[in-house]
Amino acid sequence: MPAACVIGLQWGDEAKGKLVDLLAPDHDCVVRYQGGANAGHTVVSGNDVYKLHHVPSGILHPQVMNFITPGVVIEPTTLLGELQELEGRGIDPRKNLVISERAHLVMPWHLLEDQLMNQLVVQGENIGTTLRGIGPCYRDKVGRNFAVRASDLLQADLGDRIAAIVQAKQTLLRGMGGADLVGDLCADRVTETARAWTEQLRPLIGDTTNRLLDALDSDKRLLMEGAQGSLLDIDHGTYPFVTSSNSSGVGICSGSGVPSRWIRRVIGVAKAYSTRVGGGPFPTELHCDTGQKIRDLGNEYGTTTGRPRRCGWFDAVAVRYTARLSGVDSLALMMMDVLGHFEEIQVCVAYEIDGQRCERFPCEASILRKAKPIYETLPGWNCDVTGARSLEDLPQRAHEYLQRIGELIGVPVKVISVGPDREQTIFTDRQQLMTLVA
Repeated sequence: MPAACVIGLQWGDEAKGKLVDLLAPDHDCVVRYQGGANAGHTVVSGNDVYKLHHVPSGILHPQVMNFITPGVVIEPTTLLGELQELEGRGIDPRKNLVISERAHLVMPWHLLEDQLMNQLVVQGENIGTTLRGIGPCYRDKVGRNFAVRASDLLQADLGDRIAAIVQAKQTLLRGMGGADLVGDLCADRVTETARAWTEQLRPLIGDTTNRLLDALDSDKRLLMEGAQGSLLDIDHGTYPFVTSSNSSGVGICSGSGVPSRWIRRVIGVAKAYSTRVGGGPFPTELHCDTGQKIRDLGNEYGTTTGRPRRCGWFDAVAVRYTARLSGVDSLALMMMDVLGHFEEIQVCVAYEIDGQRCERFPCEASILRKAKPIYETLPGWNCDVTGARSLEDLPQRAHEYLQRIGELIGVPVKVISVGPDREQTIFTDRQQLMTLVA
């Protein structure tokens, strides 16, 4: 049996974690394949709310194996904090979690570099890093000389390696104008911290690549969990206001080690409106009471940072682009309950750029910044849909909205979320959705 993937189609925060948690029981393995502690996936079950950053969203299902693969950069202290919190709530993640020995580690020097880099301004805006050291870690991964992987924790010469890197990083920090931060970087302290990580993480570190390939050979079902959103993809997003990994569907195989021929279903997740955190162009952003109303109704504040998210109407130009980019065949439209409080709803169907109508998502952030949304106005349903449990429970105008979104994106809506709880999710045909095409 092949693999399915859940991909965010906007700028992240689309409620991918909820969908992965719901679909996990239909699979044998859940695979987190890119990103780091800058991701924040929230799973709600009754009165219990779980906020996950590294740990895959299938962890609440003990029969499902969860994998953190080579494309992820891990901040061990954050990961251990997640594990301890889960254990404190009666969940034993150590029974069904494997961490790739090839995964790179966010080290203390990466956090310091991130502080310095965050002071830079690009195109008049701060890029919007979460200050979790993600970018510097990926930079060292590609640079190779100063990288530390999970497998390095198990080596006898770990202290020597850290000492050599610290010496180089102290020189780098001084050159970046961070002489006052050099004192915070001590090789002995970093080594002591890393030894403590090793003691706790050693049982979890393994060869996820071969284990996943073995699982496929044994007819196991895999669910790949994307982090962030496709518009933040390092190669295909709103560069330079992006993350440091391939957060669209193109990153599935390189991050996990699972060949593309096994990916048979790609479910694209989008909110029924748009949000963004940090800098960068956002054509449908609302700087008005409507935008604040969406923010308040949707509780649009970052899982990882707590920052208020920028809010606006649904951008079909952007989502059509990312759906095609990621090979999406099914849409999950989340937060439909938020739109239940509006008499009219607008959807961006094209841009006006320099007086010309444009239906394609531009490459340059400077061009996207000039884009004026061309809206299509749809009637709102203006009623509470949080109690809906089937398509029949939704008002006709909500059906019309779903139909129009599917037409604009070119992919049918198969999942509708009307609230944060597991039960507040409607599948048009769950069996059909999980029948993976050959």
